[in-house]
Amino acid sequence: MPGGWIAVIVLILLLGGAAWVAYEGWTAHSGGIELPDWGYALLGVGVMFGLVIGCGLMALAFYSSRRGYDEPTVIEHDDQKGDERL
Repeated sequence: MPGGWIAVIVLILLLGGAAWVAYEGWTAHSGGIELPDWGYALLGVGVMFGLVIGCGLMALAFYSSRRGYDEPTVIEHDDQKGDERL
């Protein structure tokens, strides 16, 4: 299928472009501005907070799936004709 190969080539080009932009951003000189020590500390706290939130949400998703909370609701209808409610 030529369409599948075109999609793979486009995705590889996008990955290469993203890697190039990441490399250029990482190695670019910031004009002599340095991040102070407390900036690195806050950056680390932010990364850790993001990881904890992400892992916690994934754990909740797996727990919910395993316990059956993600199953569709089953509604049982009572078809007794003598049970008329006014």
